[in-house]
This record gives sequence, structure tokens and C-alpha cells, in this order.
Amino acid sequence: MDGTGKIAIASDHAGVDLKDRIVKCLQGLGQPVEDLGTNNQDSVDYPDYGLQVAQAVSEGTVERGILICGTGIGMSIVANKFPGVRAALCQDLFTAEVSRRHNDANVLVLGGRVLEGKMALEIVQRWLATGFDGGRHARRLAKIEAIEKNMRQKNIPRGK
Repeated sequence: MDGTGKIAIASDHAGVDLKDRIVKCLQGLGQPVEDLGTNNQDSVDYPDYGLQVAQAVSEGTVERGILICGTGIGMSIVANKFPGVRAALCQDLFTAEVSRRHNDANVLVLGGRVLEGKMALEIVQRWLATGFDGGRHARRLAKIEAIEKNMRQKNIPRGK
């Protein structure tokens, strides 16, 4: 499946309200979005939802992803375990923009208990509207990709 343009989104119970607001915003913008849950406030484990989005981005079935948990920290850790995923935890417009311009972040991570809803929606829109600058930043991303490839070839286990 070609994931061009599609965004996958998921949250744990702490981010479900914000996730639902973001889904409505994306739909209102005409943005193709795939909601991977959770869909209520019953306690769930964030890795179960973070892996779905990160795997879809890593495999290319979607172009980008958005993840939400209480602080965004747990989802960031999960997502960055996947090859080719560059997940960025953003808490303001500056970090959202720079995550795209300098890091070509393909997964946006938000803290549902940290951000006010209006700011979160502005962050999402800024992140979507910002492109990658390339140049020296592309060189740096190539180094990250080389590290990733080297770890896979050596079969170096990731942190426990």
C-alpha cells in the first residue's frame, strides 16, 4: 500500500480526548487519517498503540504518524525503536517547525496532559505545513540512517 499523504494516529487513555480533536481537525482539512485507537478512557498500555503507528510509518503504509500519551515521553520511546521512524515530542510551535525543517520528523508526539487543546491543534497544523530543509540536515539524517543500518547488520540489541 502506498502511504503517501495518509496519517496514522493513536493514543493511550490519557490522550484519547486530544486524539479525537486532532482527528476531527485533520478530517476538516481534508487530510486522510487512520485512527488506530484507543477510543475510550479505559486504562491501556501506550506501547500497544505506539507500535501500531510507528510500524505503519516504518513500513511505509502511511506517510506520517501522530501519537499522544500523558506526557508524550513513552510514545516517543516506543516510536523511535522502529527503523526509519523519526518521532519528535513537541510542546510548542517552534519545536514542531524545527522537528520538520531540521529532522524531517515523520511522527509527531504530543502530551495529552501537558498541552492545552488549542495549542496542540496549532502544533499539528504547523507540523503538517512545514517541509524539510535538506542541505546540512540531510547529511545528518544520513548519518542517523547509517547508524540504524549498522545496528541492524550487527544485530545489536536495543536497550532493555
